[in-house]
Amino acid sequence: MTVSSKRYALVNADGVVADLDLPTTATRALLKMRALSEAGGRIEIDQADLARKLDISRPAVTAALRHLDLAQLVKKQRNGVYQLNAMLAGYLSPADCAAAIADMDPAERLNAPDFVERYHEAVKMYQDQLAQKRHAREQQKKAVAARRGALHAVG
Repeated sequence: MTVSSKRYALVNADGVVADLDLPTTATRALLKMRALSEAGGRIEIDQADLARKLDISRPAVTAALRHLDLAQLVKKQRNGVYQLNAMLAGYLSPADCAAAIADMDPAERLNAPDFVERYHEAVKMYQDQLAQKRHAREQQKKAVAARRGALHAVG
């Protein structure tokens, strides 16, 4: 099966991506992954290969994939295997497309009225979690430094 044999898709992916206002690297990663995907949206590619194809760093690919996951556009199945949202995948026939969409969880549908808002909320929650982890690490470093200072004062 060649990439050019995928002809059917349910939505205009460019419109959905534009509405989400994804980071540029996430948009580029999504478009590259769509181009490399099998019919039905399965992609076999590791992060290092994707980084090479996009000419960006591996950490940038990791961040891009995180945004695509938060947006429910690409899900990691296992290392090196990803799955496009069924509404972004290409299919060999309209029947295959309709069946994939019918099997979807309604919350993952790109045409859900709150889809864009849920992405932005997920990004904010993720950023809040990162900030909490940074704060906890800083507090831990301060506690270690205070213990070390107390030990030096005793000696």
